[in-house]
Amino acid sequence: ARGMPTVLPLMGTWWMLGSLANLALPPSINLIGELVIITSSFSWANSTIILMGMNILITALYSLYMLISAQRGKTTCHTKNVSPSHTRESTIMALHILPTILLSLNPKFILG
Repeated sequence: ARGMPTVLPLMGTWWMLGSLANLALPPSINLIGELVIITSSFSWANSTIILMGMNILITALYSLYMLISAQRGKTTCHTKNVSPSHTRESTIMALHILPTILLSLNPKFILG
């Protein structure tokens, strides 16, 4: 599904936001989770920092690869017949990302 931003620009934006949130950027809840896991595993055994670093690197590379392979390039013949996205799809995406943003701004709900 290459070239989807030319066919569905808003869905391409949602896909990019989801991929960036998966990279554990500072405003995302994934950053808090990774920091908690890294500090707890490093306090358990110092050698786990190498494994955690490799895990974070592989996850980031995979997320970027998925974003680039799905969103960049020329459109294929089967994506030219896609109907445009409606308000329903954008509302669903917003309702999924709103709790994530709220948890990122106030992580006390998760951390206790």
